Amino acid sequence: MPRRVLFLHSSAGLYGADLELLGLARGLDRRRYEPAVVLPERGRLASLLEEAQVPVQIAPLAILRRGLLSPRGAVQLAARVARDRHVVGALAARLGAAIVHSNTSVVLGGRAIAARAGAVNVVHVREIYAGAAGGGAGERLWPLLRRRLLRSDALLCVSAAVAAQFAPSPRAVVVHGGVVRVPEPAPRHEARAALGLPADRFVVALLGRVSDWKGQDVLARALAEAPLAELGAIGLVAGDVVPGGEEVKRALGALGEHLGLGDRLRLLGFRDDVETVLGAADAVAVPSTRPDPLPNSALEAAAGGLPLVASAHGGLPEIVREGVTGRLVAPGDPLALATALRALADDPAGARRMGRAGAEDSRRRFNLDRTLAEVQDLYDRLLVGEAPRQAETARFVDP
Repeated sequence: MPRRVLFLHSSAGLYGADLELLGLARGLDRRRYEPAVVLPERGRLASLLEEAQVPVQIAPLAILRRGLLSPRGAVQLAARVARDRHVVGALAARLGAAIVHSNTSVVLGGRAIAARAGAVNVVHVREIYAGAAGGGAGERLWPLLRRRLLRSDALLCVSAAVAAQFAPSPRAVVVHGGVVRVPEPAPRHEARAALGLPADRFVVALLGRVSDWKGQDVLARALAEAPLAELGAIGLVAGDVVPGGEEVKRALGALGEHLGLGDRLRLLGFRDDVETVLGAADAVAVPSTRPDPLPNSALEAAAGGLPLVASAHGGLPEIVREGVTGRLVAPGDPLALATALRALADDPAGARRMGRAGAEDSRRRFNLDRTLAEVQDLYDRLLVGEAPRQAETARFVDP
């Protein structure tokens, strides 16, 4: 008889964590585990889950947001967690949930919901908090949040960099995310025509949410540095802001104007045709200024055969093999980013070799079937009262 897994998630879009939830929920072995999902709102994710025969419930979950990092916000969150225990906990009990799986650690009510239903509590940690929250309330909150997370039955960490925040706890295990959709880049001439790009320019793409730490501003400044300015290189920013973050996008546009980039910096907004963006690009930049846990956009770009130039911190060194599948550069350094990208532009044959190596490497090491097997192995162990087991890590280490 299959056991019920109730996933809790913080959004309903189609960005990294959303796609990984979709991959997990529809990929579970239904002879062993039956998924159901709670989302805070309807959206494209809900429709795709339902198309995959995954039941979806909508409930206003307690979710940690930057705007709630205050004493007043803490009181509001506590009230929302209590509501989650009452409302979503009752739902979990009615569904007979054996496992309550919070798909991101910003969902705060998972442990209370699991306790109400008599279920195992698993938290998928896709965030790096240590050293990334800045000063003030965020810095004070992290030790409290860490203690709260460590009371879960298991912490599924998407990279070794994420797991390091919880050392030496045996509850934190590394299970790297798998590539949910392996993009096949569109033919170059078609992709460039679709985006209105010249055929002969060097083009670099940056995919994912526009935010104050994903490095879109670093890419803009890199385009203004001599190595890329001499080429007339074009930067594509494919992604939109989180609700309430519109000022970040406005500031990015203003920065482009200040630097005189004109149409060399193109803000495409959210694109579900990632194949077009990758097909138009010569390389993909991941210039995150804070440690990035394991960005799905980087996994997809690598699987699609694009060389990566990424910041050398967080989980990115677990994706990029320096000089083999891409380049690692100092975080927040526009000139270093521009110099590494110019080297790819000057050696297109070498860049294509890196892209092919990255596609093979990403599809082998970040395989969704393997991720699913490791997650379900964890479920099996927890349900019989065994401790989490560290996933085999050889595939994440350079040979």
